[in-house]
Amino acid sequence: MVRACSPRAPTGIRNQALLITGYRSGARISELLALHPKDVDVDRGTLTILHGKGDRHRMIGMDPGGFAVLERWLECRRGLRLPRRAPLFCTLAGNQLYASYVRHLLVRLAKKAGVEKRVHPHGLRHTLATEMHREDKPLWVIQGQLGHVHASTTDRYLRRANQRDVIEAVRSRPWPPLE
Repeated sequence: MVRACSPRAPTGIRNQALLITGYRSGARISELLALHPKDVDVDRGTLTILHGKGDRHRMIGMDPGGFAVLERWLECRRGLRLPRRAPLFCTLAGNQLYASYVRHLLVRLAKKAGVEKRVHPHGLRHTLATEMHREDKPLWVIQGQLGHVHASTTDRYLRRANQRDVIEAVRSRPWPPLE
């Protein structure tokens, strides 16, 4: 879906950065759309969420690859001379993007990329949680990154992913020879 975004058009560069930042940080769509350039610290590898769920403040990390894509959008923003007070992910006129735009964008990009599954912004969070779990990151690390107050919420994310692993493990068992 990221490759379905235009690599040259400013909106394509923005949309790539939005998708990758959501996927690699696990931020909620409302948190992504509330970010401002001052909330990004490339050197420390952090994003500052000022008003997360429950109006909680937290700092989250993102990998260098994710920041490389985001930096491309930041450079494009500077070229467009967007005001620094404009949201990080904004229209080309510097106005707020809406969650409904992002939801429709994902559907369009999925169709263009040939993805037949239902896609939604929250799925990016689930993907990050699943990948971190498969990388053997501790539950408390995943919980902190996603901003979950209770580990049971994070556990529900991971159980859904683990169910697929359970099914695959059973399906891939060798068939015993019949005598």
